[in-house]
Amino acid sequence: MPDRDVLHSDINCCYAQIECQARPELRGKPVVVGGDEEARHGIVLAKNLIAKRAGVKTAMALWEARKACPGLVVVPPDYRLYMDVSRRAREIYYDYTDRVEPFGPDEAWLDVTGTRRCLGLSPAEIAREVSERMVAELGISVSVGVSWNKIFAKFGSDYKKPDAVTVITRENYREVVWQAPVRDLLYVGPATERKLHSSGIDTIGQLACASDELLRNRLGKMGFVLRGFARGQDATEVKPYDRDAADVMREIKSYGNGLTAPRDICDPQSAKAYVWMLAESVAQRMREGRARARTVSVGARAADDLCTRSRQCKLPVATDVTLEVARAAWGLLRELEPLDASHPLRGIHVRASDLEPADADLQASLFDPLPRRTRRGQRSCAVATATSASYGARSSSTKARPASTPRPTTPSTPSASSTREELLNAWNREPQEDLRGGRGGHRPRRPPATAGDLLGRRTMLCRGSRARIEARGEHEGRRPRDPLYR
Repeated sequence: MPDRDVLHSDINCCYAQIECQARPELRGKPVVVGGDEEARHGIVLAKNLIAKRAGVKTAMALWEARKACPGLVVVPPDYRLYMDVSRRAREIYYDYTDRVEPFGPDEAWLDVTGTRRCLGLSPAEIAREVSERMVAELGISVSVGVSWNKIFAKFGSDYKKPDAVTVITRENYREVVWQAPVRDLLYVGPATERKLHSSGIDTIGQLACASDELLRNRLGKMGFVLRGFARGQDATEVKPYDRDAADVMREIKSYGNGLTAPRDICDPQSAKAYVWMLAESVAQRMREGRARARTVSVGARAADDLCTRSRQCKLPVATDVTLEVARAAWGLLRELEPLDASHPLRGIHVRASDLEPADADLQASLFDPLPRRTRRGQRSCAVATATSASYGARSSSTKARPASTPRPTTPSTPSASSTREELLNAWNREPQEDLRGGRGGHRPRRPPATAGDLLGRRTMLCRGSRARIEARGEHEGRRPRDPLYR
């Protein structure tokens, strides 16, 4: 089988470079794109080359970045601008091939195997022309890697920066790729690097020559996959981009949402509110994706050491019902964390996995009949839909739905009074904790929630993986700076 011609294009310092191109007054200065420090999202999202040379790193706290680079300019992210530039970059890629697979907003693979003869250009010439057009038409530079597989093409785009073209062939990959540190190989993260280092594997070449027994003992099945990548044995295709779905056609393995709270979570009531709102988002996304989950997991990030702990459980029956996901997640969090002032939490996430199609056969039970589960799911979906409609914000992620899957029909929206009653009844039916603590004596239940307690909280989802929940009045009348409120 003849080798393919695969390109990988990577926009250098994407967010920061786009900001400097859009705002000429920032050029020549150390610039980073940073999160909102008031919302405790104050980390470096992207940095330009000047800030990088000064020691600023991605995901570094902004106060650390300012200490490492005096005179640092921090600009807030403008995702609409970044997505527009990303779309215009893909339009350039489409002039050379229809097989374009985005790998984030700043990266993309291009398979030019079937089009290079029509264009009359070699893969290296196509890469140079793409690089020149990006500078001329968009004002941004890219690094392009060229190889016969996706892994080495990605390695080539990272090999030389900025504004470079690297060609990796079967004749030179041992000199170029095998001499590099093993962490430079795609899908080798810090944990895998530590395991390989403890086994005496520090370069990609050593990984390519590792024995079966060593890889099986240290990494399991994934060890053989990584060794194949190190040898250039990657036959994965460049997945075409679905413009209607705004994503490539990938199989969805799980649905999840997480958040970083504006202030530490120190009591069960706040933690339960966050868990229920996140579970509502996850369950609604599953219903939109026509899927049910058999496994629910919850994770908590401690405020003192920032360590994340997680726990999961198997459900007796696959579900997409908000109440069932919320109860499972809440039970896991109660087992995982004390939920008191001495153990504050900074963030929580809820995830549903082990998916199956929503139209798959469901095993009925004598104790939980199918009609009852169906009514519960319809009621939960109606409540979530009415709550989202009343606040003008969707509770679903921007993740793509396969083009072949039809959009689910939306049930009729119930009245506001019936919606409040359903949500409040569901909340107040949950077992309550003793919020006073101590032994013996009368332990009163928490007062029933009111409409203002629940419906006053807003759920704001950011790109399907993070959520922020803010109580009414937390900003003292100021409007939160979030695109969903504009």
